[in-house]
Amino acid sequence: MKAETTDNLFTSRMKLADIITANHNIILLLPRFGIPLGFGDKSVREVCTANNVPVDFMLLICNVYTFDDYLPDIESLAATDMRPLLKYLEESHSYYTNERLPHIEVHLHHIADRIGQRYGEILKKFYADFRREITEHFREEEQYDFPKLRSLQDGTRKAEGGRRKAESGKNKSHNGLVDKLNDLTQIVYKYLPGNVLPEETMEVVFDILQLSADIQKHALIEDKILIPYMKWLERRLK
Repeated sequence: MKAETTDNLFTSRMKLADIITANHNIILLLPRFGIPLGFGDKSVREVCTANNVPVDFMLLICNVYTFDDYLPDIESLAATDMRPLLKYLEESHSYYTNERLPHIEVHLHHIADRIGQRYGEILKKFYADFRREITEHFREEEQYDFPKLRSLQDGTRKAEGGRRKAESGKNKSHNGLVDKLNDLTQIVYKYLPGNVLPEETMEVVFDILQLSADIQKHALIEDKILIPYMKWLERRLK
């Protein structure tokens, strides 16, 4: 979705239900904020206040996830209450590794066991390699970036190990993960026999496409928000 101007972005006065109607994927973000369903016709501000979530931070994430051409500058990030950023990123990693990746694996294995050993084992191995790579990617971020962010937000200048994650190779790694998910969808809907569990195959394709879109936005937040924000915090502490 395109935002013609910043005036078209989501605002705190809008109903949260209307924002989810505009982008149904936002409903997947609510657990990462600790916001349960059942908020009725309350505005974003009312829901955030009730759940102790900074409204400007939630709007930042929702707008990034919804509008393809929206990316806040460092002045906007500096004016935003970014305290929940670390928890949000940790919850995102947990969602991917503990929910979506195992869910997709179960269905892919179910399909693979019915298409013949040769092609089934290729499919299983491809997904296992992807899952191993993305899990290691998350582990490195949790080992280097997250402690550094925590230290900087606490007002210290330690956790220097995270510095290497700010290099351009990180974006390349994110792109590689998305490329592998795209390759997986190509394998599933181009080469799997159409008469083997067609409904389940279609469902897993949509699951992979949704995960790919989610990870692309997650990568954008880490590359274009997390890293610039940490650099800003470092400059402020000098």
